[in-house]
Amino acid sequence: MSNTGDDMETRVLEADDAYDGADIYAEDGSVRSDYLMHVGAAIADRDVLYLRQHVARLHASEMGDLLEAINPEQRRAMVSLLGDDFDLSALTEVDEAIRMDIVEHLPNEQIAAALGEMDSDDAVYILEDMDQEDQEAILAKLPFTERVRLRRSLDYPESTAGRRMQTEFVAVPPFWTVGQTIDYMREDTELPESFTQIFVIDPTFRLLGTIDLDRILRTKRSVKIESIMRETNHPVPAEMDQEEAAQVFEQYNLLSAAVVDENQRLVGVLTIDDVVDVIQEEAEEDIMRLGGVGDEELSDTVLDTSRSRVVWLMVNLFTAMLAASVIGLFDKAIEHIVALAVLMPIVAGMGGNAGSQTMTVTVRALATRDLDIHNAFRVIRREAGVGLINGALFGLLIGLAAGTWFQSADIGGIIATAMLINMIAAALAGIFIPLLLDKFGADPAVSSAVFVTTVTDVTGFFAFLGLASWWFGIH
Repeated sequence: MSNTGDDMETRVLEADDAYDGADIYAEDGSVRSDYLMHVGAAIADRDVLYLRQHVARLHASEMGDLLEAINPEQRRAMVSLLGDDFDLSALTEVDEAIRMDIVEHLPNEQIAAALGEMDSDDAVYILEDMDQEDQEAILAKLPFTERVRLRRSLDYPESTAGRRMQTEFVAVPPFWTVGQTIDYMREDTELPESFTQIFVIDPTFRLLGTIDLDRILRTKRSVKIESIMRETNHPVPAEMDQEEAAQVFEQYNLLSAAVVDENQRLVGVLTIDDVVDVIQEEAEEDIMRLGGVGDEELSDTVLDTSRSRVVWLMVNLFTAMLAASVIGLFDKAIEHIVALAVLMPIVAGMGGNAGSQTMTVTVRALATRDLDIHNAFRVIRREAGVGLINGALFGLLIGLAAGTWFQSADIGGIIATAMLINMIAAALAGIFIPLLLDKFGADPAVSSAVFVTTVTDVTGFFAFLGLASWWFGIH
């Protein structure tokens, strides 16, 4: 199936009229359907001219959105048709599954050539998901110095500053003058394309200080570097977790920071664009974990998605059976008073929602380090107060409603009291469970939800049915 040359020319002309530069987005932020139609037709017709003019020129982030919008067959065909015109840095903008699918279909020579043109942090981002054998095969095709730099970053644990850092930086000795530094930046062709900070080092590469580029430009050429450098600008240890490094940037309003090894030797630089990516990744990760779906991605297969969810669904099954066993303790009360079966989900449901609210706030506070041992008691006291107030308010409302509905003040009083008890329990569970999980080294974002729900269900059912059994004398 192929179009004529006239049809291809028409498509190119239509695309020229429709897309000004890289204006490929609809108002809702998705990739425009008409643009996708043109790209799909060009792929089907193997129209390399169109792809070079209207796809290869896209920014890496835009290319990433396009790759995620088209189907896997189109994706592989488009990358193959573009050949060396495909910007491999776009792979840093897509899900891991898509990235690996594309990389598996590219020759090692093309990957190595593209990685050699990238900043080291982007190159590492692509390499780190490959298995060891593929990594070594690609690294072997790179120049020695580039190979050493990338291997050094890959040697650091995943999700650390060392893995995220860029190994290209500008460093000068303290005895240089401003003039020498400026001349060096003008003449050396191996320096990074863009930078805002210059690092001052001794002969062993130990970090002595930093200078902002604007300070260099405002200082006379004869001034020594050591006289204008800052002795510290909050260097980041290479082994530091990337989330902690992001918090350093946030705390001190940094645009870049030196990355140092255990001997305080300069090994790289962490920049704000990498930190923004870290913040976004960590936020997405926390949201996914709160839902018990871990690192699931939209591009995952059905089986992979099912496998990633089954663990916490299994845990939830056992906790649901625990809640059901509590209901079973009061089966006679439910047989005598049908209203209990009608009303008991309200108590458990309200407690579950209240617990989730407190838990979400607590997990986020732990992640941002706003909550620690020093202010935990104050926060616990506050949440208990919130639970008491909301429990009294909603207990009164549901008590009046249930009493009117079933024409029974006793039923109204029982559900009001149970609501108060469960809302307080929910508030305490929502803060204590994440704190305890964090204390014992577990990730509260992953584990908290199922335990908080269990506490609120068990407490809600036990309080409501237990009070009813006691009040009406049912044994």
